[in-house]
Amino acid sequence: MAALIAENFRFLSLFFKSKDVMIFNGLVALGTVGSEELFSVVAFNCPCSPARNYIYGLAAIGVPALALFLIGVIWNNHTWNLVAECHKRGIKNFSAAATFLLFGSIMGRAAVAPVTWSVISLLRGEAYICALSEFVKPSSLDKFPADYGADVLARFPCKDVPANLTKFRDEVTRRLRYESQLFGWLLIGIVAVLVFLTKCLKHCCSPLSYRQEAYWAQYRSNEDKLFRRTAEVHSRILAAKNVKHFFGFVALDKEEKELVQEFPVEGVQPSPQWNAITGVYIYRENKGFPLYSRLHKWAKGVEGNGPSPEGHEMLFLAS
Repeated sequence: MAALIAENFRFLSLFFKSKDVMIFNGLVALGTVGSEELFSVVAFNCPCSPARNYIYGLAAIGVPALALFLIGVIWNNHTWNLVAECHKRGIKNFSAAATFLLFGSIMGRAAVAPVTWSVISLLRGEAYICALSEFVKPSSLDKFPADYGADVLARFPCKDVPANLTKFRDEVTRRLRYESQLFGWLLIGIVAVLVFLTKCLKHCCSPLSYRQEAYWAQYRSNEDKLFRRTAEVHSRILAAKNVKHFFGFVALDKEEKELVQEFPVEGVQPSPQWNAITGVYIYRENKGFPLYSRLHKWAKGVEGNGPSPEGHEMLFLAS
């Protein structure tokens, strides 16, 4: 039971495993801000019509946020590692907490852009004013003419109102912008608190020291760069070999000829090897020695992703 509790707590180490993640999230947020500004200038145009305003205002905030969220899920490597894990091995090696927090990691990363979009939209206030102007109660406006109703209030965002209603339009706009910006700042505060608590839990629950976590992040980054670079060279040399076998010769430039001579490729890796290094990675230690990735586990000949009587494991998600 103690081991199970320790495993579940260690899975709280989800977000911001390295500075690269924070920089990437910052770039995503900045890109979203720029996109929202461009959208507001070019595309946003309130219909100023009862019933349509509300749908249009919500769509202007919600639809781009949903699209950004789905793009974030698609671009997250964890998504496809999870798909590969479920397809090849299932999730029998994961506890309920592990599975839940893995999804939480994917959702949390994907939420950066849509949350930024929603915050900027609320701080600008245009979509909020468009959506809710028709729902302002005329009785809340001092000396508002009784013969005007929701159809006139719906036109306030477009400033297409009679001259005697100008001051009421300004008051409604100011009131709704205040509400919109208040919600925007509250959303910023909530997100900041959640990020802070997540960082605290991550450092408190992590079984690794700060320096080992930094080393682990450097290792993953270097392994990924070297793997991609080597895979590109390997695939180019293998392609050249097969093209030569078909045509009897292959047209290579000077750099490619040097690569073919320096790195002879005799064969390809079988599918079981690719499957072994693909999927969700759970950090573990084998006989006291850390295994930093699936490739590292494969190189050391360690099989499986679950508990093993031969090695002590410390399970928590890699970023």
